[in-house]
Amino acid sequence: MQESAASPATAAMARVWLHRLTPLSPFALVAVIASVEAVTPDWLRLGPVLAAASVLAAAICGLGVTAAVAATTLGVNALLDLFGGRWGSSASQIINIALLAVGLASLLACSIRQRRERELTQVRSVAETAQRTLIRPLPARLDSVLLEGTYIAAESEARIGGDFYEVLHTPHGVRLLIGDVRGKGLPAVDASAALLGAFREAAHHEPCLADVARWLEGSAHRNIRRLYGEEFTERFATALLVEIPEGPVARLVHCGHPHPLAIRDGDVHGWEAPEPGPPIGLAELVEGGPSVQTVPFRGGDRLLLFTDGVIEARDGAGRFYPLPERMARWSEDPLDQLVDQVRADLRRHAGGDLDDDAALLAIERLPL
Repeated sequence: MQESAASPATAAMARVWLHRLTPLSPFALVAVIASVEAVTPDWLRLGPVLAAASVLAAAICGLGVTAAVAATTLGVNALLDLFGGRWGSSASQIINIALLAVGLASLLACSIRQRRERELTQVRSVAETAQRTLIRPLPARLDSVLLEGTYIAAESEARIGGDFYEVLHTPHGVRLLIGDVRGKGLPAVDASAALLGAFREAAHHEPCLADVARWLEGSAHRNIRRLYGEEFTERFATALLVEIPEGPVARLVHCGHPHPLAIRDGDVHGWEAPEPGPPIGLAELVEGGPSVQTVPFRGGDRLLLFTDGVIEARDGAGRFYPLPERMARWSEDPLDQLVDQVRADLRRHAGGDLDDDAALLAIERLPL
């Protein structure tokens, strides 16, 4: 336990020291090159190599440090030429001109890099705000239900995508939605926003969970076709709706989505729908409508909802992520630790970034 507690502190300390030492690295490079130059024969000139320090500073330091490094390279080269008796020679002048040119180019490159970093910071800020609006932070508890969720974008620099989830406290109990819009990019984000908006409205007004799913279907036809500009049969969304009333049960409506995993007393099993419904947007292609499945959900039981980005993540050998096996291993852990472990383990399994967005929502019923 002490090692696990000390590890994050050690890593944080290492990052602080790395941040402090970064501006010194170009000066250290200048010192190394100058030391080697001082002991080498006159025919072996290392003065031009000093330009590497300016380039390094432009890549990792600010504008002020880059200017200081460029000036230092010129000064150090001048001192080396003075002590070596080369000052004023044509070779010395050419090297100084080259160092000056590289220094000015490094200043320009550093300025461009810093401007782009500021733009990227602004974009990230907007994306994080959009994520908080689209996928709002979950409360730790609603009534007798504990909640924990996570979202993993496929791209490491991304914040939002086509996966979504929501949890609401309604007159009909706690209601949850998790889904995945087919497609990527801003249209998928817009489609997710449309479906989440429809769920937030319908979950409070419709007493039957199947009618909430029908409301989502109507939203799909009104909004997502417009967003994609094509027949929605090519652009659909899978979804799973869950309702947790006061009694020891849960109600599920499957809309083409992966079935959830139930955890009870360390045992992990899936709640597969006897009659799963079609994905949102494809209901007109099949007969009938969404049906409600009632399953036992007593105190201490857990339910894990996820998108296909979790179970379809592959390792280097092409093997899918074994979510049920991992759940059996961590079934007794606190809910927040369980979700954190799945998130970290999923990234390790995929070797870093995922090929698809992934969302995970874990719920636990407290003793009634």
